[in-house]
Amino acid sequence: MKTALIVIDMQNDYLYEKRKDKFAYNTSELTAAVNKLINQYKENGSDVIYIRHIIQNLPTNRLLFGFSIAGTVGAELYSGLDIVSEYCFDKLVGDALSNKNLRELIQQKGYEALHLCGLDECGCVTATALGAAKRGIKAEIISEGIATVFPKKKVDKAREKLKKAGVKYI
Repeated sequence: MKTALIVIDMQNDYLYEKRKDKFAYNTSELTAAVNKLINQYKENGSDVIYIRHIIQNLPTNRLLFGFSIAGTVGAELYSGLDIVSEYCFDKLVGDALSNKNLRELIQQKGYEALHLCGLDECGCVTATALGAAKRGIKAEIISEGIATVFPKKKVDKAREKLKKAGVKYI
């Protein structure tokens, strides 16, 4: 089965020392797990695709969000992340498949499944998995390669939604 690894939102603003307190991810643990996956998939001949969440660089967005702002160091892929391919796509919303160029690549390459890892399980990872299911693309979430800052109740709700959509954790 032709599979691609989709690495979602592993960006400086969520992982480096200068990040906002609300992004309390265990950077070293998550990065080690994701890098292990990146190298495993590359060695197995699968493509690795990186996704960046980008928020337009507008004064209101800088005030309201203050992270993932286009053109800032914080919006770049995390410096501790292994980069093994040139496939990198930006998205303006949670679902990475909202990016037309990514959808075209998936179709051109004939991927039969997308394996998702990165941030955040209850945010963009879930949104991308649900977006894939809606488009008839098989998506699976790699448990060891995700993290969340959301409470258990929200995690349970997201997982139930994913289950109903046919998305599995591997």
